[in-house]
Amino acid sequence: MAKRLLVAYGLWALGGPLGLHHIYLGRDSHALLWMLTLGGFGAGWIWDFWHIRGWVATANGAEVARERRGTVPAFSPLRLLGQVVVGMYFGLVAALGLPWVPVLLAQPLAVALGVLLVSSVGDQMAEATSTLTAAFLTSFLFQGRVLAVLPSSLAASVAAQHHRRYKPRGVPRPQLAARLYHLGLACLAFAAPLAHRGLCGAAGVLSTLLALPRVGIELLLLPFRASWFLAEVLGIAGGSTAPERSARFEEGGWSERQRRAYEVLGLPAGSSAEDVHRSYRDLVKVWHPDHNRQRAQEAERRFIELQEAYEELAGPRRAAAAG
Repeated sequence: MAKRLLVAYGLWALGGPLGLHHIYLGRDSHALLWMLTLGGFGAGWIWDFWHIRGWVATANGAEVARERRGTVPAFSPLRLLGQVVVGMYFGLVAALGLPWVPVLLAQPLAVALGVLLVSSVGDQMAEATSTLTAAFLTSFLFQGRVLAVLPSSLAASVAAQHHRRYKPRGVPRPQLAARLYHLGLACLAFAAPLAHRGLCGAAGVLSTLLALPRVGIELLLLPFRASWFLAEVLGIAGGSTAPERSARFEEGGWSERQRRAYEVLGLPAGSSAEDVHRSYRDLVKVWHPDHNRQRAQEAERRFIELQEAYEELAGPRRAAAAG
């Protein structure tokens, strides 16, 4: 079915950053690139406006007749720039969304996939093996550091440009449903690690927010408790003897440690053993050091606090149950 110029411009205006006009014109690689970068970070979407007419003509079979067999596409500085930028972008996304995957595996693989995606836009493609090899070797030389995304992306882009070629002609195009299915899977694979990372971060923020009201109440009551404690020490309040006051002080210190343990676990004082165990189990999953490699020191500190708080609250109960 012939493609209409007006429809292509309409889709560009309504869903251009999501690549709807590219899906309409059968440019699935370009559409996926736009979906994952929101229209080439906005600039590519605007740049499309001046090229839609030519793409519509190409989709309708009005290509300039020329023989491409055995030839290499012309070098494009713009494509090279896009490969480097998108490769770096994919590498940073992998570092943020896949902290549990070894850096020497996740980072160069993501960089190479970003470079290959840009290489496959339009009627061109690049050799995957050389691009992956360049990305992995460069990342290994820089020991998988986050800053290695730039040299890895640059090396992979140069390799892709060196091994660029035209896509083969005459390959049948899948049905629209199959194309949308493949695009959806690709978007899901890209977004799922980031979504998981965001949910873990949100759980930690929610736990902190739930503890804020209790912290505020404790701060408001602090002057009254300090005054009462001072009065007891001076013998103004109550008629207890010195040994009784000492015992009461020790009891109050023990109670403060328990109260702190309840705050660490995000629970009100006096919560049941079942609530203590459930809150400890949930928070340990959130703050486990293996799940928070980007903030390892904070995660280790929170993880140790959770273990100490759980031992503070559950230890005496286990001892009482055993007795």
